[in-house]
Amino acid sequence: MNYTKINQNHLDELISIVGEAYVFFDKENIEKYSHDETEDLVFYPEVVLKPKNPEEISAVLKFCNREHISITPRGAGTGLSGGALPINKGVVLSMERFNQIIAIDERNLQVTVEPGVINEVLQNAVKEKGLFYPPDPASKGSCFIGGNLAENSGGPKAVKYGVTKDYVLNLEVVLPTGEIVWTGANTLKNSTGYNLTQLLVGSEGTLGIITKVVFKLIPYPKFNLVMLVPFFDTNDACKAVSEIFKAGVVPSGMEFMERDALLWGAKHIGDDTFQIGEKIEAHLLIEVDGNDFEMLYKECDAIYKVLENFNCDEILFADDQTQKDRLWKIRRVVGEAVKSKSIYKEEDTVVPRAELPILLKGVKEIGAKYGFISVCYGHAGDGNLHVNIIKNNMSDEDWNTKIPTAIREIFELCVSLKGTISGEHGIGLVQKNYMDIAFNSTLLTLQKNIKKLFDPNNILNPGKMFP
Repeated sequence: MNYTKINQNHLDELISIVGEAYVFFDKENIEKYSHDETEDLVFYPEVVLKPKNPEEISAVLKFCNREHISITPRGAGTGLSGGALPINKGVVLSMERFNQIIAIDERNLQVTVEPGVINEVLQNAVKEKGLFYPPDPASKGSCFIGGNLAENSGGPKAVKYGVTKDYVLNLEVVLPTGEIVWTGANTLKNSTGYNLTQLLVGSEGTLGIITKVVFKLIPYPKFNLVMLVPFFDTNDACKAVSEIFKAGVVPSGMEFMERDALLWGAKHIGDDTFQIGEKIEAHLLIEVDGNDFEMLYKECDAIYKVLENFNCDEILFADDQTQKDRLWKIRRVVGEAVKSKSIYKEEDTVVPRAELPILLKGVKEIGAKYGFISVCYGHAGDGNLHVNIIKNNMSDEDWNTKIPTAIREIFELCVSLKGTISGEHGIGLVQKNYMDIAFNSTLLTLQKNIKKLFDPNNILNPGKMFP
């Protein structure tokens, strides 16, 4: 689809809307907003806007809709599926000035927040009130709440507490045609009409631009216990996950890491003291939390009893908060560590958790078939395995021709196991050509028609999600 190229008259109009200080078209800013954390992809916008309120966004969208100028919404740029890449040039609409926590409602356990607030900033703010906002992506120290909403982000706590969508009550949204609407109500129950709130969560900036969100909160758990479990066999580590749940324990974190994932993560943060036995193939990082310390010890005891049935090495029990933080830090930097090690592609696979052993075995078999190595880690408790395909010594030709076919086979395996092709990273640009694996033509057409209804001129994040 052809979009209007921005000229000086367009710039003058945009400047009149958001102010000259917040319209950028210099080389440095165009470069800064041309990429996110998705591989090494680069697409240059023509102009970057930084509006401050919904009314400015409304005016920008009305203008761009009339002039047929493409708009790419952008949060912190930490995405891994290319959702914030301006593949049609046009406008990048940065939400970084929407950075206020508007109100923490302690009576109703709710918070109203703008989308440019950093996840960890929100978590810390409500924690001071004894409250808890659980979704915690690996990039929580830098990612924006708006990006979390766009991708329906999860993180380690999702296994017990759920993902972003499970905490959203209401959204203020600017539609592509400029109308400003609230999608829901600030209530825990709502069976009034279609659930437009949940439709917007996970829509990757293709249906509207979120300008405020009301989240529900829960009381902050007082205690947690953390253990690192080494396994001599990767398959055993995957099998143990389901068995722990069958024993009646719901951990607040259940993370799987292959040997290289843990080693690379420790090296990435300069932790030279971390030792792994030569025959260890994988680890589970397990956390339990709650308000009854004795109950947590009972849950750990139940986990130990399950692990006695598997071939494990000595279990490391974190003695204090420093050691807990160290273990979680290693886990959270694994993605960065892999990226710094080699050219790679990260696939965000997800299956019912009992099928993890089959998925991991299949990934390794597909790697052997196409000649690549992989480093796998992820949220084992909810079946979400991040498959990092490492280029290493593969030729450029093989990398460019064989890997897309291999990825398709991995996704087909996921769907055959009743899973799907993305658990928390979204579809964006890099996964859109695999959507036919997850959805038949009827369902794809239905989703495309929803997009058309919201965005008749296809100006908002065009070229994403659908092949």
